[in-house]
Amino acid sequence: LMSFTRLLPPAGLAASIMASILLASCSGSSEPQTVTTTPADSTATRAAAPANSPLKIVAEITDPQVTGVAVAAGGKVFAFSPRWDYNPTFPVALVGPSNTLTPYPDAGWCTWNDSVKTEPQKHWICPQAGYVDAKGMLWIIDPAAPGLKFTVPGGPKLVKTNPQTNKVVQTILFPESVAPRKSYLNDLRVDLEHNYVYLTDSGTGALVVVDLATGKSRQLLAKHRSTMPVPGFITKAQGHELYDPTGKPGAFKADGIALTTDNQYLYYRALSGHELYRIKTAALRDATLTPDQLAAQVEKLPDAPACDGMELDSKGNLYLTGFENGEILRRTPEGKMETLVKETRLEWPDTFSWAPEGDALYFTTSAIHRTPNWNKGVGQPREPFRIYKMAVSK
Repeated sequence: LMSFTRLLPPAGLAASIMASILLASCSGSSEPQTVTTTPADSTATRAAAPANSPLKIVAEITDPQVTGVAVAAGGKVFAFSPRWDYNPTFPVALVGPSNTLTPYPDAGWCTWNDSVKTEPQKHWICPQAGYVDAKGMLWIIDPAAPGLKFTVPGGPKLVKTNPQTNKVVQTILFPESVAPRKSYLNDLRVDLEHNYVYLTDSGTGALVVVDLATGKSRQLLAKHRSTMPVPGFITKAQGHELYDPTGKPGAFKADGIALTTDNQYLYYRALSGHELYRIKTAALRDATLTPDQLAAQVEKLPDAPACDGMELDSKGNLYLTGFENGEILRRTPEGKMETLVKETRLEWPDTFSWAPEGDALYFTTSAIHRTPNWNKGVGQPREPFRIYKMAVSK
């Protein structure tokens, strides 16, 4: 999710975290570095888990805020923490036992300071999300817009990595014509059948496609109704309406994205609204279509509750992280909405990832509505940021 957030830990905790950041950024050691992410935090609350909860806590993180999760073979879980207003030590991290985070693919990639700013293509600037493809490779999108202000020139990139070797395999850079200075590439899906990647851009309000054979990318459906907030929609979570410090309501553009298992359709939507859309991936790959011809291919589906993340299974069930009421939802191919779990602990469920075996969904909670920007500058008590795992019967 694209969100203007300000995470302000208590003074003692802030000092400890900043020390860790400085050590990680300045150390010349090649030894793996690991941080534990659960110091005491007086701003955190802990609701009791219902006795029959289907959720398992994989990781519980006080800071930094975690937006994305991806799961690779061998149970490797990766967390993504964009550099918004808080500077994470490891913006892409392998999650280990006891809530430890190890930099991925290494500490060098996780470093972003004045000493490396001439190499924006070799460092995580503001990584938002990751996705594990059918061959087990982890693709990471870095919109390179720290603080959600402007992209760093030369920074927006799509990076393919091998989770088994912890090595970068391929880096694809986005030109400014595709990722403008106010863009924010948000989430992605990988289609190995057609050798394409599909992304949402929540800064512009657009989709982006990447031809992996050539490395070329295109921006599509920019400011189309399907990629823009629904006019007049008030974004809210668990009863809290989101207004920025100027009193302007939060209006979030193209965000959620899901690809059918046969790679034929891409589902997507703006975060602020109940409208849901899909389009044939063949249309997205057809560079001969004019903007009007492509727009004619967009299908509006029946409305669905607002969500941040989406995912599809092999039967066509669409899963949604329903942040409005703290729930995980499933929409059947017939359009029936089912609530799989609803808990007060689910403060802004954010992004999904399938387990490699396809029998469980992982998701994050990012507590967007508790952060200072949406609370007149004062952060509200919140649950720790978490990665959850939920078994799914298809």
